[in-house]
Amino acid sequence: MITQIYNGNILIPGGRWINGGSVVIKDDKIAEIYNHSRVFENIDVALNAENGYVLPGGIDLHVHGGGGRDFMEGTHEAFTTAVSVHRRHGTTSIFPTLASSTNETIRRAASVCSDLMEDPFSGVLGLHLEGPYFQPSMAGGQLPGNIRNPSPDEYIPLIEEYPCIKRWDAAPELPGADEFARYITSKGVVASLGHTIANYSDVVKAFESGYTLATHFYNAMTTSHKTGIYKHEGTVEAVFLNDGINVEVIADGIHVPPIILKLIHKFKGYGRMCLITDALAITHSPDGTSYDPRVMIENDVCKLKDGSAIAGSCATMDRLIRTAVKDAGIPVEDVARMVSETPALIMGVYDRKGSICKHKDADIIIMDKNLNLTHVIAMGQNVDLKN
Repeated sequence: MITQIYNGNILIPGGRWINGGSVVIKDDKIAEIYNHSRVFENIDVALNAENGYVLPGGIDLHVHGGGGRDFMEGTHEAFTTAVSVHRRHGTTSIFPTLASSTNETIRRAASVCSDLMEDPFSGVLGLHLEGPYFQPSMAGGQLPGNIRNPSPDEYIPLIEEYPCIKRWDAAPELPGADEFARYITSKGVVASLGHTIANYSDVVKAFESGYTLATHFYNAMTTSHKTGIYKHEGTVEAVFLNDGINVEVIADGIHVPPIILKLIHKFKGYGRMCLITDALAITHSPDGTSYDPRVMIENDVCKLKDGSAIAGSCATMDRLIRTAVKDAGIPVEDVARMVSETPALIMGVYDRKGSICKHKDADIIIMDKNLNLTHVIAMGQNVDLKN
């Protein structure tokens, strides 16, 4: 199958644009990129971008579910349903996320994830464990009963048995959290700090132990605060000052207001900042139900029903892009790189994902000038955005 996208403004590596160009896809790979829009004769499918944006497909590093299904269910149906919902909104690659879970739940989901990773079209690139090694006072929407301290008797067997685990989050101030990070990073797993009250020295030590990412930056972590009459830095300021720590941000415009999105971009730049949905099962749930009965959507925001916390989001990739560009005023090319190139680099898949480049996987989205999604191509296949 040969597909040509023509009459588009194509973002290529380096944040550069080819205006009025075209991309030729052969099977599941990008075959050629041209600076013209002449449609070739041997094309099976021709897609007119209508002078819109042709961007790399979104890579979501942090997403819990969608369509009423949660990855914690640990079934093929739950995984494929949630992946399909997000694919229709511009996420072509995904790292399914488990909130703080029991050992049994992790194993069940890891088994399904491993199976799906065998199929390149599944879009599943690896499992992300958000917890359970968190600071109880920063639980947020996590299940408090599942939160515990790091235990090598738990994490070593899981990492050894399930190479599908590609990222694991913890609060670095917990006892054993440094040893945890050193071990998982030695196995190629990304260590991320989150749900934490870490101070500056904790963050410095965490970075030295291997933590290179901050989980949903600004959320479930401390900022500048007073102890008594004296002001102290929080986790946020410590991460800002550490140039080696990347950040992921829920760019729904709610968890992090647009002005703060702009501030993070100014400090970290597109190369150290990526955008995530942190979407829950209730996202585009056909009947409005959720895997977690504690959660509801109110004014387009996911909240715990008792009003105690914001709990994940109901955002999708296309919404992240629109919010960051239109509300935060970040350039389109930077935003596009923060949902593709930067996450691909963080997770070590940039050799095949994250940019529109010859011989890479054909994961591409097309958006019109108003940043409405018009087409999604995943591994060379045109995705039906309605079903």
